[in-house]
Amino acid sequence: MDSSDHTKTAFSHQLIRPFARTDRSEAAIWWWQLDKVTFGCAFALMALGILFSVSASPDAAADNRIGDGLYYTKRHLFFVITALIMIVVLSRLSLKGVRRIGLLIYTAALAALVIIAFVGTEAKGGQRWLNLGPFMLQPSEFIKPALVVMTAWLFSQASEKSSLPGVTVAFILYGAVISLLLRQPDIGQSFLITMVFFACFFLYGMSLFWVVLLLVLGGIGSILIYFTQPHFKTRIDEFFSSDGDHHQIDAARGAIANGGLFGEGMNEGTMKAGLPDLHTDFIYSVAAEEFGLLISLIMIGLFAYIVIRNLMAALSMTNGYQQVATAGLSLLIALQVLINISVNIAIIPPKGMTLPLISYGGSSLLAMGVTFGLLLALTRKRQDIMQSPSVPRKEQGAL
Repeated sequence: MDSSDHTKTAFSHQLIRPFARTDRSEAAIWWWQLDKVTFGCAFALMALGILFSVSASPDAAADNRIGDGLYYTKRHLFFVITALIMIVVLSRLSLKGVRRIGLLIYTAALAALVIIAFVGTEAKGGQRWLNLGPFMLQPSEFIKPALVVMTAWLFSQASEKSSLPGVTVAFILYGAVISLLLRQPDIGQSFLITMVFFACFFLYGMSLFWVVLLLVLGGIGSILIYFTQPHFKTRIDEFFSSDGDHHQIDAARGAIANGGLFGEGMNEGTMKAGLPDLHTDFIYSVAAEEFGLLISLIMIGLFAYIVIRNLMAALSMTNGYQQVATAGLSLLIALQVLINISVNIAIIPPKGMTLPLISYGGSSLLAMGVTFGLLLALTRKRQDIMQSPSVPRKEQGAL
């Protein structure tokens, strides 16, 4: 082997293993403890999101009368880089650090939801955003992972028979969020948060009585929302009516069908021109038309692998808080993907739900940076062997 081959081999090894096993620096320890497969899958999804943004941005810019065809792609790239930095920073947190940052984000996001009730920006039938000048903040995106983390910790305190009434406090935190979201109204986020919250409650070990009671209350709540929220009622009625406005879902379904197996090619799609929110809620349809079913299945496969891998990791954990938080964040990702794609293929009415790490949207991308950062912090290898919260132990490397 000549010197050039040795150089190439050394370079490839450095890419795969940037730190030696004997390196005890903080960066090296973080690298070897990190779930690099989940991190790699998230990075790949971000890369796909940038690619899809290049396809969607020109038409989205034209629809909004913006002269720069790559306006949304440039902003998308900025938010992706920021989200990636957030993932790396948050993934270094200890279990205690995850809980603390969860409480901080929950408090800040809840305060923002209260402020929105008075000075929020109204659009698309809801008052959900804070206008921060160059950036429109949607606090509900950030409160989702924070609520999962806080709920997991509170349920673990209840299971350890702590003096803190964990279940009661968890329901209070959940109720505060839902009441503010329904006021906007944001039925889609309320539905998603409810499903994840009760999934965490189920993992905590709720009794059959609670299962039946919550199913009954959920049914009653859905009926009340239908009759008290005109915007929601209109969407449901139009979706199930043959005479309703099906423009969005028909255009999305047509774009997917037009793409076939291999797609029409980048910026060659024609059906996407009729799609509203093509760079946000309906980015999946744009991707399916221009890149085909094959790329769509690869993307779905990456999401599925992340979720299944982390749910399996949760099963092997002995720390109750860590286990429920890991499973809850995984289900949060899974359900949001499921809802977005179900809307695109016309299984359910439009919900205004973005596709994680793929869709354009600063709040969505940054909140997913928080979600994946916390998930990677919870699944770091050193934490899998930590003792139960009931056994005091100093956390090495805690931030």
